[in-house]
Amino acid sequence: MGVFTYEHEHTSTLPPAKLYKAFTKDSDELIPKAVEPVQSIENVEGTGGPGTVKKLTIVEGGKTHHVLHKVEEVDEASYVYNYSIVEAGDLPETVEKISVNTKLVEGPNGGTVVKICVKYITKGDAAPSDEELKTGKGKGDALFKAIEAYLLAHPEYN
Repeated sequence: MGVFTYEHEHTSTLPPAKLYKAFTKDSDELIPKAVEPVQSIENVEGTGGPGTVKKLTIVEGGKTHHVLHKVEEVDEASYVYNYSIVEAGDLPETVEKISVNTKLVEGPNGGTVVKICVKYITKGDAAPSDEELKTGKGKGDALFKAIEAYLLAHPEYN
């Protein structure tokens, strides 16, 4: 098994508590409103805490596919949320799972710095291609930007 890691950060003018709530507690209802391809998110197993498996139904290019996320860690006090993508139609055959570890910290002027560590856990020693890493990062960036834009457009959300 190989483990390939990359880290990156996002900054936002929104406070950590608001972003954390949107990405964790309210994500099942908020993400389908903010991210057009995501039609629904439902708990397949569990109630939202560690061990919960979430099924995302996504429609892209007229085709429906599903992604399964397994919640690994939820720490509201530290603004930590970790999950793994354990099944997806477009998950490369060489990848066993993709773990996403997220920590929100207070940034300048009451905003947030989102620290993300993504680990590709591969079958054997196969390394993810540069294109796979670029695509994965692009999807993560798009998700963050969509949620942030939704929150900024809906100041009544708290």
